[in-house]
Amino acid sequence: MTMSRRDFVRSVTAAGASMAMAGRATTASAEGVRKPAADDLNIALIGAGLEGQVLVDSCLKIPGIRFKAICDIWPYKRDAMFNRLTRTHKHDVTAYEDYRELLAQEEDVDAVVIATPDWLHAEHTNACLENGWHVYCEKEMSNSLEKAKSMVHTAKKTGKLLQIGHQRRSNPRYQHGVDRLIHELKLLGRVTHANAQWNRSKSAATDICVNQRIFLSPESLTKYGYDTMSRFLNWRWYKKFGGGPIVDLGSHQIDIFAWVFGCNPKSVIASGGVDFYKHHEWYDNVLCIFEYENEEGTARAFYETLTTSGHGGFSEAFMGEYGTLLISEVPGQGNSAGRQPADAPEWDKYIKTGDLMPIKAPPKKVVTKNVLMDSRVSPGLPKWPLPIELAKPVHQLHLENFFNAIRFGEPLNCPAEVGYETAVAVLACNDAVATNRRIEFKETDFIA
Repeated sequence: MTMSRRDFVRSVTAAGASMAMAGRATTASAEGVRKPAADDLNIALIGAGLEGQVLVDSCLKIPGIRFKAICDIWPYKRDAMFNRLTRTHKHDVTAYEDYRELLAQEEDVDAVVIATPDWLHAEHTNACLENGWHVYCEKEMSNSLEKAKSMVHTAKKTGKLLQIGHQRRSNPRYQHGVDRLIHELKLLGRVTHANAQWNRSKSAATDICVNQRIFLSPESLTKYGYDTMSRFLNWRWYKKFGGGPIVDLGSHQIDIFAWVFGCNPKSVIASGGVDFYKHHEWYDNVLCIFEYENEEGTARAFYETLTTSGHGGFSEAFMGEYGTLLISEVPGQGNSAGRQPADAPEWDKYIKTGDLMPIKAPPKKVVTKNVLMDSRVSPGLPKWPLPIELAKPVHQLHLENFFNAIRFGEPLNCPAEVGYETAVAVLACNDAVATNRRIEFKETDFIA
């Protein structure tokens, strides 16, 4: 089913008020790809749900990006996105229900942004690459390693670019913290541990419900592989469609572990379960420990995702002999380097070089009666804020890297090979919970 902008406007006029439809520095670049002028990138979108909306918002902030087509099986989301792009932003867009129609009808598309459920990523990505389009695909690459592997192979075979949506890879705060402070300056000395979490309260994990009048028909649900509207809306909780919170949320942060330690993990152990939301299939909590072995020795990383408590929010801490880097996409959750005064060299010189901001004034000392500080307790670390202020949304930076790779041959920050390595590590967490055993990795496991 297709709809031109003219047809859509006509239908809205006739109706009066129509409800108009997720490890290291990289070097993959756009060798041999078309490099159009800066104002010459035509884009398609497959998947107009919540994540698709986030990516569209970012694309609309980038000069020279024009949407030519959108696709979604749900008329409610598809029509809403179509209306927004055509009427508000004046893009000449055609809307499709089936991505195969989009592929058959569109001839002047340069790249496609894919924001469909994880189980469809490989199908959509491979078809678009085979059609001659560059692809930006949301993480996780897939909920199946075989499917994820096929995406790497198709990108290599077609010579088209494939960027995976681990957007922290393009975040200047992370690039400064990991590449500059940890790797280049060795600010923390040897980094021995990492600790990260993404915890959410019950309200954030409650099933999505919508009014029955905008339901997909039973025939459409069946046609596109879903058995109920609830599973369509809450696909992340079901094994056919996604990988649960450890994949949906954890992959963003577990991806950074390999970047910091400079290697893929050698093992993972995990515990978790369907302990609270009994109607779901995937684990509502997972706690895991990865082990890494690099040239400096053994390092370990703990990761936790909960859906019954938002305690701690989401952030990553990298702990070394000289101090700790606490970092997050949201500065209030983490944006500082804490120095271990008894062990670390002076850091004041890094203020002069612009690598750190001046230390925050310590809070006023609070005297509490009848409290004796145990001599075994280390005092809190003095914190130097990082000097990076983000002027753009985090997804925009990753999309700009993708578009610059097409236009100018800039290296991708998260090409398919890196996305696959992360998928291997992350999907193993669910296996470790299911089997109640330690998962041992071979380096060949990370090669697609």
